[in-house]
Order: sequence, then C-alpha cells, then structure tokens
Amino acid sequence: MIGYRAGEPGYRRVVLALFAAGLATFALLYSVQALLPEFAGTFHVTPAQSSWSLSLATIGLGVTLLVTGPLSERIGRTRLIHLSLSLSGLAGLACAAAPGWHALLVLRLLQGVTLAGLPAVATAYLREELHAETHARAAGLYIGGTALGGMAGRLITGGVAEALGWRWALAAVAAVGLACAAVVAALLPASRNFVARPTAVMTRRALTDPALLILYAIGACAMGAFVSVYNAIGFRLTSTPFALGAGAAGAVFLVYPLGTLSSALAGRLADRYGRRAVLPFGCALTAIGLLLTLPDRLPYVIGGLAVMTAGFFVVHGVASGWVPVRAHLGGVPAGQAASLYLVAYYAGSSVFGSLSGVAWTLGAWPAVVLLAAAFVALSSLLAAALRRIPALTPAPPPTATGPAATNGTLTSPPATPTRA
Repeated sequence: MIGYRAGEPGYRRVVLALFAAGLATFALLYSVQALLPEFAGTFHVTPAQSSWSLSLATIGLGVTLLVTGPLSERIGRTRLIHLSLSLSGLAGLACAAAPGWHALLVLRLLQGVTLAGLPAVATAYLREELHAETHARAAGLYIGGTALGGMAGRLITGGVAEALGWRWALAAVAAVGLACAAVVAALLPASRNFVARPTAVMTRRALTDPALLILYAIGACAMGAFVSVYNAIGFRLTSTPFALGAGAAGAVFLVYPLGTLSSALAGRLADRYGRRAVLPFGCALTAIGLLLTLPDRLPYVIGGLAVMTAGFFVVHGVASGWVPVRAHLGGVPAGQAASLYLVAYYAGSSVFGSLSGVAWTLGAWPAVVLLAAAFVALSSLLAAALRRIPALTPAPPPTATGPAATNGTLTSPPATPTRA
C-alpha cells in the first residue's frame, strides 16, 4: 500500500501526532536540565552529580532501545508509541513526589525506560506510512517537535521552580506529557504498511553497514556536544558575571524553536540537494555557535546558543531520518537500525554529556566549549568520511517492452529513485 502523500488528511494526522509525541517525550526527558543548579543546592551535590538526574534517564532510555526496537518489528509501532507516552507521563508525576535525591535518580532511570517506545519506532513508522518523497521532510518535522519539547520542558521547569519549587515544576511537565499522549491517541493512524518480521539475524546486518555505523557515531558525538553545553549553561548563567535567577536562566531555552525550524528546513534541503551535502553544513553551523558563546556578554551567549542549536538539529534531523532509509535500501529492518542510532545518540548524551560537569569544575565555560568543540570536530570528520561511501538506490521497476511501450501507454518518465 502506498504511503500518505503531503497534503492528504492521513499525512497531516501522522505529522501532527508524531510532532506532539516528540514534544512530550523530550519535554519529559530534558525537564531536569534547567533544574540542575537547584538540585545541586537543594540536595547538596556537585554539578557533576546533579547531571546524573539527566544522564540516568538517557541511560535507561538507551538501554531499553535495544529491546523496544527489535520488539517493534514483531508487535508493531503504534502500540509501543501509545504505551510509552502514557507510562512516561505517570513516571513524571512519580518523580515530582520523590522523597529524596537517590529516589529521584531511581525514578528518572525508570522514566528513561518508559520513554524508549517513541524514539525506537518514530522514524521507522514514518518510513512505512508516508510516501517516499516526504520522508526527509516528515522526519525533519518530527525532530522539530522534539526540539520544541526540549525547550518547553526546560522553560516550564525553570519558571515554575522559581515560583513554586522543583516538585511542582516536574509535575507541570508531567501534565503536559499526559495531555500530548491524549492528542496522539486521538490522531495517530494505525499502521497500514507494517509487516511483522523475525529478528534473529538483524543485529549483525545493522552493525556491518559502514554508512550506518558512521551515522550512529555522528549521533553520539553531536548529542554529546549539545548536552554538554546545555548541562553547563545553567551554572554559567546563575553565577557571575550574569547571576541570573532560575527562571531567567531557563528563558535561554527560548532559542529552541530555531531547532524546530532548522530541522524542518534541513529535511527539505536534504530532499532537494541530498543528505550528504546538508550534514556537513550542520556541523559547521554548530561549531560557529559554540565559538560565539565564549565572550562574557549575554547577547553573545544567547546568539551563540541559538546558532549552535540550529546547527545541531540540522545534524540530528538529517542523520536520524537517513538511518531508516539507508537501512531499508540495504535490507536492514528500519526499526532496529533506528534503535541502534538512538542507542548511540543517548550513549553520547549520558557519557559525553556527564563530562560537562567535570569540565565546568576544572575550567569553567572555556573548558565546556573545548569539550563540545572536540565532539563537533569528530562529527565533521565522520560526515566527510560518509561522503566517500557509495549511496544505495532501490532496484528500478521492470520496464514495459513491445508494442505497449511505444503506443503512448507509457507517457511519464520514471521517478528519481531515493538515494541513501
């Protein structure tokens, strides 16, 4: 069955539902990032220790992806999406009621586990249910939802925490997550093109394609740079020379809509010019943004974060949308390849992102920028290596021969094949 095309009601329902799902998932996941300085003061922990409230959630998510990705190849995509959104919202309410620091960390780990259902299947669902000509665009819109969710979670918690404390802040984000789960339940169409598959030999194939391996590594490095910066920015803005409050420091996340716009635009550019051309541009934009944050002047810091955020979502939007397409053309189940990309992505968030607290302690903001710049440089080298790997194209359909091919029956040129 042919997938939904842009402009059709089914296409709009899919895109809106996954936009809301991405918003909920990433608002819940990153809701604690604006609270790290408050956790450090309330629970008397170091900046590096406070970052574990985020790192443990991403660890739980990443490990669970190893199960949910292959599982989705058997039981389908939509069931996991609905279950994940509902359980993660409830886990968010439990985090708000945590009796102490260690209980909060355990609950955040559990929340990471419940969040794994959507990221494991979202891009695979898009590839299966939408027409091929809309894949990169739709993936960009989904990533845009995740960018908006990341902003919303941080803004809500920063503002509410300053007025009512961190418990009410986490409860507010949990309420947003549950509301989005209801929207997804109402809008998301059931799978039409999903075919259940055995998973016995899938992992080996998903781990031997060189382009997929590079895309996994790009996801890990880009996310490591991104999370390192945003883990440390709260400490920078609440200390001298800025000395902002939690709410004002949280307002810096208003730059996130640029990630929504840049990921959607990157999808369109990738459809037109190719993913191999757009990915290096995203890396360069991220690096420029990092350098702009170095001066101790608030306009430079905000402007640099805006540019860096736009660049990161170009990289992530293109890479995450590329994985299931490349996997499908290479005979690898898309759900499993997407899960492996996200395992690497969240490993980068957990491992590399947690280093930002150490960098801040050792050398303040310049050390954080140096750490993030190293990850961006590695992403750029990997993107350059990716350009040297041959693209895959689908086998052309059989062409008609004989009189039917010359009597005017075939009047349209063949469509340009998808390349990955």
